[in-house]
Amino acid sequence: MKPIKLALFASGNGTNVQQITEYFADKPEVTVDCVVYNVKDAYVAQRAEKLGIPAFYHNRHDFMETDVVADLMKEREIDWIVLAGFLLLVPANLLAMFPNRIINIHPALLPKYGGKGMYGHHVHEAVVANHEKESGITIHLVDQHYDRGTILFQAKCQLTEEDTVDTLAQKIHLLEKEFFPKVIEKTVMGR
Repeated sequence: MKPIKLALFASGNGTNVQQITEYFADKPEVTVDCVVYNVKDAYVAQRAEKLGIPAFYHNRHDFMETDVVADLMKEREIDWIVLAGFLLLVPANLLAMFPNRIINIHPALLPKYGGKGMYGHHVHEAVVANHEKESGITIHLVDQHYDRGTILFQAKCQLTEEDTVDTLAQKIHLLEKEFFPKVIEKTVMGR
């Protein structure tokens, strides 16, 4: 049986790319085929190289105005796209090509703290500023809106009065590391 091929889309450092790749390294039924990134000097490109994964840079125009990325997905016979810190809205041509087969992770408990501009430290700042008692991660399918697709999984962490943006970010990072690869596996394997 041929493995399920994942393309990981990223915009930044690539810690989730590394965790996902390492998780699937000894699982022959799912393979990380490539990384696609949209920020020219993003560290994820170097990380992909160290991991031995092909990485492809495409700017906003390539994603939004052309079929270059869709053609790459076709050419590489990709089965699922995973957004691993990818900050562009997924364009309509990819949504049509991968219906209910694009997975994202969000660093809050959606529907709270989602939407345009709500990513990374912006989310943590809002959560801390509002004195929330808990936060967490949401793993969801992607649709045409930021952070609105079907929720697959959520995990929570508690906040104390002492928590800062940085300590919350650390808690969220631990949840991502623990759950994101497992939920990807479960979802793409149809379990």
